[in-house]
Amino acid sequence: MKINKDDIKKRIIYRASYRGTKEMDVLISSFVKSIINKLNEEELLELEKFVNLSDEDLIKLNKNFSNVTEQIQTKIYMSFYNYKPF
Repeated sequence: MKINKDDIKKRIIYRASYRGTKEMDVLISSFVKSIINKLNEEELLELEKFVNLSDEDLIKLNKNFSNVTEQIQTKIYMSFYNYKPF
């Protein structure tokens, strides 16, 4: 099945922008905007899963990447861990 990259990007951007707290909206949406156009289809699907994680899980991930299992130490997660918005 062929995926529509534009539809996936729209869903990701929407979810990244409406997290529940303004701080996470700003952090996640700025991260997504910084990488979304550089990703292939597989990475976009991974990013979609990433933005659907809870805010608590994303904060933990950003603060302590070394405790993350090898299974999820992917390009997206590593990019988020290294992302410095300001």
